[in-house]
Amino acid sequence: MNSRGTVAGTGKGASRFKPGDRVAVNPLQTCGKCRDCLSGEAQLCPDRKLLGAHLPGAFAEYAVVSESNVYAIPDALSFDLAAMAEPLACAVHLCRLIALKPEDRLLVMGAGPIGLFAVAAARLLGVREVVVADLNADRLRIAAELGGIPANGDAEIERLKPAEGFDAAVDAVGLQATRLRCIASARRGARIGLTGLHEADSTLPVNTIIREELKLLGAFAYDPQDFEQALHWIAEGKVDLLPWTMQRPLEQGGECFETLIGGPGSIAKILLQP
Repeated sequence: MNSRGTVAGTGKGASRFKPGDRVAVNPLQTCGKCRDCLSGEAQLCPDRKLLGAHLPGAFAEYAVVSESNVYAIPDALSFDLAAMAEPLACAVHLCRLIALKPEDRLLVMGAGPIGLFAVAAARLLGVREVVVADLNADRLRIAAELGGIPANGDAEIERLKPAEGFDAAVDAVGLQATRLRCIASARRGARIGLTGLHEADSTLPVNTIIREELKLLGAFAYDPQDFEQALHWIAEGKVDLLPWTMQRPLEQGGECFETLIGGPGSIAKILLQP
């Protein structure tokens, strides 16, 4: 859940913030004591809980969060832009895991919010060419404005694919078909990041993965450093998805989810205001 707000009050142990401070919220709550948390990989904490899924979320006037999960919003940064830190952090984490380099040619499967932010993050990292595949023409227009090369369907991917294949690929959809397309489009030795998540599992061509030394990496959420990097990029004005968002009152939340599921068109995110 992407959220931001104003501090209404603090608990006894909280000292970094005071009432009235504007903050962005990292919704991933972790124990802070396990090996993963202490090694900087809090997203792998076995006791992780997500606001809005395992804990009461931010679709309310008030929410309780740990002090370690809130980040100060710079004065010059709008509330609405700060809400984009969470999905951008997912893309920052993904791009870091697959070790993108400026000379890479990258394929991104899916032009949803995470796929679009992956395009933005890759371009900020200097990646020379980012092909974005989706069947939604409106989303592909957004991807193009972010610096991606749109590909509508498999034939377009094949036309844009380098002769030896892509150096890296990202699946931001989570379907077997899109995961297989990443593998089929990658060159030998390529890095493939899987971040799209569905309940259905996939059968993958393991023999091909072995013989071509493909490096498949799962990417779940982000660590605190990724979140800070995302907020920093947004504050610097380097990433902006607001032109493709709309605002609605919290009471219309159910309708908004139906809109996003049924056919989002050019809307990448809907900001609910309590």
